[in-house]
Amino acid sequence: MKIHSNLAVSDSGFIFNPSNGDSFSTNAVGADIIRLLKSGKSLADIKKDISVKYEVEPTVFEKDYEDFISQLQDHFLVNND
Repeated sequence: MKIHSNLAVSDSGFIFNPSNGDSFSTNAVGADIIRLLKSGKSLADIKKDISVKYEVEPTVFEKDYEDFISQLQDHFLVNND
């Protein structure tokens, strides 16, 4: 799973796609997930980082992560490379 490298993400969770001008907003967790994806982290590393930082159960994270990735796919912000 790769996030498009040209996405801009602010600390407040504002996401801007300069290739088509679309913009979105997410919460802090979503912004962190996008940053981790952009840095090339694996799902296991993302799961570990988010679970520790936000004190979320791994099983809860997995479901929420899948939902979030699905939303990113719906908006063409990730590809399955």
